Amino acid sequence: MATVAEVIVQALVEAGVKRVYGVVGDSLNSIVDAVRRTHGIEWIHVRNEEAGAFAAGAEAQLSGNLAVCAGSCGPGHLHLINGLFDCHRTRASVLAIAAHIPSAEIGTGYFQETHPDRLFQECSHYCETVLTPKQIPRVLQIAIQTAVSKGGVSVVVVPGDVGTDTVPDVAPFAHSVFESRPRIRPTDADLQRLAQLLTEHNKITLLCGRGCAGAHSEVMRLAAALNSPVVHSLAGKDIIEHDNPYDVGMTGLIGIPSGARAVEQCELLLMLGTDFPYTDWYPKKAKIAQIDLRPEQLGRRTHVNLGLVGDIKETLEALLPLLPPDVTDGEFLKSSLEDHRKSADSLNSHAQGKAGHKPIHPEYVTAILNEVAAEDAVFTVDTGMVTVWAARYLRMTAGRRMIGSWVHGSMANALPQAIGAQLLYPKRQVISLSGDGGFTMLMGDFLTILQHDLPFKTLIYNNGTLGMVKLEMEVAGLPDHGVDFKGNINFAKVAEAVGVRGIRVEDPADVRSGIEAWLAHDGPALLDVVTNPYELSMPPIVKLAQAVGYSLFMLKEVFGGHFAEPVELVESNIR
Repeated sequence: MATVAEVIVQALVEAGVKRVYGVVGDSLNSIVDAVRRTHGIEWIHVRNEEAGAFAAGAEAQLSGNLAVCAGSCGPGHLHLINGLFDCHRTRASVLAIAAHIPSAEIGTGYFQETHPDRLFQECSHYCETVLTPKQIPRVLQIAIQTAVSKGGVSVVVVPGDVGTDTVPDVAPFAHSVFESRPRIRPTDADLQRLAQLLTEHNKITLLCGRGCAGAHSEVMRLAAALNSPVVHSLAGKDIIEHDNPYDVGMTGLIGIPSGARAVEQCELLLMLGTDFPYTDWYPKKAKIAQIDLRPEQLGRRTHVNLGLVGDIKETLEALLPLLPPDVTDGEFLKSSLEDHRKSADSLNSHAQGKAGHKPIHPEYVTAILNEVAAEDAVFTVDTGMVTVWAARYLRMTAGRRMIGSWVHGSMANALPQAIGAQLLYPKRQVISLSGDGGFTMLMGDFLTILQHDLPFKTLIYNNGTLGMVKLEMEVAGLPDHGVDFKGNINFAKVAEAVGVRGIRVEDPADVRSGIEAWLAHDGPALLDVVTNPYELSMPPIVKLAQAVGYSLFMLKEVFGGHFAEPVELVESNIR
């Protein structure tokens, strides 16, 4: 007879799982040993369980398959929580195995005792504790099926002593995991209503999100039929930006003017597979129609005149034959594309570097990286100002992918996500982009690169500050405080100290050659670029309150005797 641990691991193999990310610990030892003895699955030893959860989430996002992480009792599984929140909110299919204290000690205040069945409720679809070996086949099956079918996290809690118990002679699964998806589209009557609404308007904008995955061709056909500009959310960037002659950029605080204006100036906004959360960036006067696979998301961000439930690909395939030719005259698309050209030119004017002009503009670094990186590169992007530069200066191709903590907004996601991405795609170029704050938060897992011989490349925008928080405080009219890092850390030397190729760039003249050498290195490498801490990330539309707040900050700094920073801000941002 097999033990509970052996049944779990065999079930994971049958579900197609190749890796389990985690940190070993006594309550988890039986599962780790079962992994060791099972062909086709390996234990990925990370330095922090949070990194393991992020890595599993990246693997699940990129592959569309189930990924697994694990934590030992108490502090071990508590470390999983932040990464699991990101997985769950991204709808990445992840199973977390949370080991627990001995079952007889539950409820006694035992060493390292927590209540994982309560702790993980908010970041999972399914969370159950296995207290007898007879439970494990069905609980595990339900957990995996739920994570795969709903998209998100399931948690199975296993006390350490239960993991070594034997299971009665039953198959690990009564049946295999079902991954088929039904064809879901609106009714014919609803599609006719949408077609009628579209024909009644001349200025139509498509706002596309991650729900457009697999529907690139259909979205392009719809944009062509409607002569509509296409705006994307951040989560939709690597899905819809590539090979898109109707692209006018991204909207929102980190978007660009052409994207924001295409949304604001339209007569009808058609939302396709997006739950774009920022209500201030929706149009004030236009009508809005929304198509989403999840009915609970219809109309929860803004007023919607027509909401339809359906898969984007299936819905557009059914909608397109209902549209007459020349729905619009095309003038709005023409003007939006011209606006996008001007916005792109303006962005390019910021992405400049001149020998000797220090510190380096981060826009310039990202623009050069975009030119040099592989056509099928996978980018993992940290939260903060790095997200701004990636969103604006990395252009997606049909082969490129870009992931980050787009919904949960956690710092320190990029490095561990690169671990999962590189293990999934060992032959592809994987590039992790972090600020110095995000990188140092989980810097211990930089050693995981060596642990598992991962060749991915790490880029650090080293500006000595928490750049996004600094800007947020200044826009609110507050002098920035508690955001700067003491000392000018040379991360290239840190990398060299642990056996990874380190390259440091301090002059714009060396940016291109530094990036080329970094990417060409056969093995892991870290590029430490000293960037401007005073770089401003201007929103696409500056609102009065933001301008007033920033002016107030400048006045406070001057009258408080801090003349240097306002001067640096002005000088750094004059092009």
